[in-house]
Amino acid sequence: MAQTDIHAVIVAELAALTDSAVTVTAQTNIVRELNLGSLAVMDLVMALEDHFDISIPLDRIADIETVDELADLVRSLQTGIDA
Repeated sequence: MAQTDIHAVIVAELAALTDSAVTVTAQTNIVRELNLGSLAVMDLVMALEDHFDISIPLDRIADIETVDELADLVRSLQTGIDA
């Protein structure tokens, strides 16, 4: 799946989780700019796991800040190449 497709899915999932007026871009900080709490982050992770048929290790989530970093992680888990 192309990186832009992954970004689009992440943006759509974030839009469903937040009513923030922030325009989500590749550099949007998921927690700080969108004010997502831990439960919303877990909802996002589960939605992405279901959509992409992957398992995102919880220890990797703590290192993710931006949409771009999350997209890179999803891509690496899909391909089996560590990001």
